[in-house]
Amino acid sequence: MSIWEVVAILFAGVGAGAINAVVGSGTLITFPTLVAFGFPPVTATMTNAVGLVAGGVSGTWGYRRELAGQWPRLKWQIPASLVGAIVGSWLLLHLPEKAFETIVPVLLVLALLLVVLQTRIQRWTAKRMVASPDDPNDTFLGPKRTGLLTGSTFLVGIYGGYFTAAQGILLMGAMGVIVNDKIQRLNAAKNLLSLLVNVVAALAYTIVAFDRINWAAAGLIALGSLLGGVIGAKYCRKLSPTALRAVIVIVGIIGLWRLLA
Repeated sequence: MSIWEVVAILFAGVGAGAINAVVGSGTLITFPTLVAFGFPPVTATMTNAVGLVAGGVSGTWGYRRELAGQWPRLKWQIPASLVGAIVGSWLLLHLPEKAFETIVPVLLVLALLLVVLQTRIQRWTAKRMVASPDDPNDTFLGPKRTGLLTGSTFLVGIYGGYFTAAQGILLMGAMGVIVNDKIQRLNAAKNLLSLLVNVVAALAYTIVAFDRINWAAAGLIALGSLLGGVIGAKYCRKLSPTALRAVIVIVGIIGLWRLLA
């Protein structure tokens, strides 16, 4: 890699780590960056998943206080995310690369639309977040809502194991519809569950396809995202969501153009 590519990938990692901690679509920074520099899509996905684990750790740690009291939900969501990630990773490793190259532009467009519509999703979600007097954090969901929450988390886990972009937004949308809780607490759960999906995917790719990962790029993304996760959890909550979304959409469009070209 040239010096320019090293710097660009490092800074993309910082941006992705920060955005993942706050929004949940940092892959739309790093993945298109790798693709723009000529990385094959599957290699870019694997390299990106490995690199972003570090940022997921720092972002989750930064939101650790908001995780308090969420175990009644997480004890169902964590296994669902892990199993879903295994299924998604298996699909990536076993489906033909041509299929991935065909599916990814569609997923990328879907992810970008989710980023653009995020404000509306959050407003719609916020309307449903009316805590009950008996349980302010709505930790008891009942069998029906627990099943819906577990099932939706499993499906997002499959998506995340196959293509990580915007899985956080999908999780936030699903949890917001089912659970009555504060957005920052849901965001903390989103960070943890997304991290678990990335860890499973990264382990699967490392074990099965070690030689297909660009470890230099993964190291740069890991270093950048580790710092970015700290920055995002501490400072980026104050930044304009519109500015963050604009950056994500612009970089995503560049990556989409590069994929289609």
